Amino acid sequence: MSKVISIRIPDKLVGQLDDIARETERAKSFHIQKALETYIDQYADLQIALDRLNDTGDEIISGSDLRKMLDL
Repeated sequence: MSKVISIRIPDKLVGQLDDIARETERAKSFHIQKALETYIDQYADLQIALDRLNDTGDEIISGSDLRKMLDL
């Protein structure tokens, strides 16, 4: 199932999107969807990292200790 949404995109970005769509012979909507999927995945990863960073109960292991644990 898909929904139609409307967004405003700066002219320069539209031009770049047009170029990519033409070069790849894919629709602009395809590239917008893939870009949004990538952004959402990266945002989720960032949020997990920030949550772990701010967790005062989480043990912090130094790089040298980690290498020792992994016999590197």
